[in-house]
Amino acid sequence: MTVDDDLWQAIGDPTRRRMLDLLLADGDGTATTLGHRLSVTRQGVAKHLVVLERAGLVRGATSGRERRYRVDDAQLARAVAQLSSVGAAWDARLQRIKRIAESLPPATS
Repeated sequence: MTVDDDLWQAIGDPTRRRMLDLLLADGDGTATTLGHRLSVTRQGVAKHLVVLERAGLVRGATSGRERRYRVDDAQLARAVAQLSSVGAAWDARLQRIKRIAESLPPATS
């Protein structure tokens, strides 16, 4: 899997997107605190955090007995740029399809 594939896989899951939202709002969090906020088990959160960390979207650091996670702002900005680029490419494709469809003669019965 490439870095870009890891990134798309990471942001493709609604639970992981919600985790990113919470980490952005709170600054940081642990698997336990995120689990309470998301109604997901600590183990489930930990698995999601592995995917986010592998994609570079979050960074974990041990603090005492806990591992605290923060969003990597640079990688998140890269993800946003990729999403914008893909959105723009699809907009252009759809405009071409629309022009082709509008140039076709009307169907007759």
